[in-house]
Amino acid sequence: MAFRDLIDDIDEVVFETLGDSARIEGREEPVLGMFAAPWLQPKLGKLNTGLREPRFEIRVSDSEGLKRGLLVSIDLPALDGGGDYDLLQLEPSGDGLVALILRLRP
Repeated sequence: MAFRDLIDDIDEVVFETLGDSARIEGREEPVLGMFAAPWLQPKLGKLNTGLREPRFEIRVSDSEGLKRGLLVSIDLPALDGGGDYDLLQLEPSGDGLVALILRLRP
């Protein structure tokens, strides 16, 4: 068995057990991934800007056909970052995952 096949098996278990669910425009079924919205907190002088970069990491196999501007609805409570987002860009990491960089919809 090839290394990528082993990683696919591990990813399947991890995503099914620990993954967050999201609905992506144009997809009938929810997509499992890992949502995070880390604070970037760059400082401009003494002003903390409080910027966030929400991202939803999915498997490469789930990223086919995705493009900028699609609606991504994260199925989490609002305080955990759930809600509707616009897809800004895709960032493949080279390890079988793709980060969907998101922006909160107004």
